[in-house]
Amino acid sequence: MSERADARAAESASALSTVGGVEISVRGLVHTYPSGVTALRGVDLEVAPGERLAIVGQNGAGKTTLVRHLNGMVRPSEGEVRIGDWSTTGKSIAELAHRVGYVFQNPDEQIFARTVAADVGFGPKNLGFDEERARRAVADALEAVGLAHEADVHPHHLSLSERKRVAIAAVLAMQTPIVVLDEPTTGQDDAGVRLIAGIVDSLVEQGRTVVAITHDMDFCIENFDRVVVMAQGEVRADGPAEQVFADVDALEAAAVEPPQLLRVARALGWSGTPRDARAFVDQLTEHRGSGSGA
Repeated sequence: MSERADARAAESASALSTVGGVEISVRGLVHTYPSGVTALRGVDLEVAPGERLAIVGQNGAGKTTLVRHLNGMVRPSEGEVRIGDWSTTGKSIAELAHRVGYVFQNPDEQIFARTVAADVGFGPKNLGFDEERARRAVADALEAVGLAHEADVHPHHLSLSERKRVAIAAVLAMQTPIVVLDEPTTGQDDAGVRLIAGIVDSLVEQGRTVVAITHDMDFCIENFDRVVVMAQGEVRADGPAEQVFADVDALEAAAVEPPQLLRVARALGWSGTPRDARAFVDQLTEHRGSGSGA
């Protein structure tokens, strides 16, 4: 993506309406499925409005079960989940949709309409937006994900990466204070990943909370300030990205490999934690200048 295209994506993403923040509170959360499998074992988690939080861990760690409690798709077996002043136990999925927008890992589980615009407009309509607000929300969301020119296309005529962005647009258009992204970079090329990173930045600038499940550790450390590591239904580490990715024991327990640049930095014997390529180059220059080798 060119610098000009990057600027357009950032500008369009920032046009999304600002909404007030809502706190997430998870206390003593246990969830056992009807099969008898216990997916969560006493999870505690507090997320302040406007935070950007990534949840990582191997498949089966409980990540998706945890975030699906936020919009009521899954209900606690024990404990409580609160979205602001609402307990999810006493609210329907339709009610929670006013506060939590959820982007599925597989966009085909979310997309159903005959045109991209109709699919993205479904949420605003059901949340009671008036006609003009809904129209503007759809237009802004499609512009943010780079699909304004595909508004009248059938979603299933698009590529997987484009369908994923349709699903993201559908949630952006709902203008919820909390946005949950399940594997947002799936199927995306470098330009798509940068576009999604720009959307995350814009949402946080607006005071919205972004919670993401991801196996992309490079995307994680570059775009999320706080990281939660999960394994076997429990939180094994929770804190600033640099701190968490330095916790070797927690990462090993969760079968999580640190981001690529961090692995290189450790191989070179550096003590710092470069979060992106620029930080890595700065640290490389510093070490060369000090005569400490590569």
